[in-house]
Amino acid sequence: MATYKKRGSKRTGFSNKNDNSVHKSTTANVFDSLDEGASKSEKWVANNQKYIFGSIAIVTIIVLGYFGYFKYIKEPKDVMSMDNMFTAQRLYEQALGQSNDSLFMLSINGSDEKMGFLQIIDAYSGTDASNLANYYVGMSYLKLKDYKNSIKYLSQFDSDDKILSSLAKGSIGDCFAQLEQLDDALDYYEDAISANTNDYTTSMYLLKAGHVSMELNKHKKSYNYFFRIKSNFPNTIAAENIDVFIAKAKALSK
Repeated sequence: MATYKKRGSKRTGFSNKNDNSVHKSTTANVFDSLDEGASKSEKWVANNQKYIFGSIAIVTIIVLGYFGYFKYIKEPKDVMSMDNMFTAQRLYEQALGQSNDSLFMLSINGSDEKMGFLQIIDAYSGTDASNLANYYVGMSYLKLKDYKNSIKYLSQFDSDDKILSSLAKGSIGDCFAQLEQLDDALDYYEDAISANTNDYTTSMYLLKAGHVSMELNKHKKSYNYFFRIKSNFPNTIAAENIDVFIAKAKALSK
């Protein structure tokens, strides 16, 4: 038993010494590898630092330029464009109240001192004012019975406002109806109907779509439009005499 213990003790001691040596050697190799890798990385950074800093500078310029554009260029431009459009808007409102063609033209073209809507569109392209000016010009030309120009400018107007969007599309439909392009008129009336949930405008364009459908001999479709007014919008102006239109469309659809 004693002999076994002695041998075991020596053997164990020999094994630990070798293990420690191997461990130290392995650890040293790892640190050497890390040092070598770090050295290579440092050299690469040193050799390419102008490209690295150049890339960082480019990204910084882009980010700062983006925010700077909105802060110092777009926002002031939006404010200035709205300020300059005030007179044209006031003239437009006066023209509506008086049904005055001269005022409509003045709001469109402006005067020597004040900008009109067309000037706003050109001078402030990309702003909310320029977009809204397209709507005003289109509606003005509709009142002036210049239907082609009305279609041109109303088609360039884009808005998330459901009522304005519906009125623009419906007004394009009115222009096509006046130009006797009834299929196009019906398409825009349908767009106007789907663009809005306002009772007044929805029922108004349902009524117009119904009458245009009658002209196109699409009597079943006309019946459906008139019936929607009776069912969903019975208290609107469009519902006046709706039973007469329903009866006529129903008789012709047989």
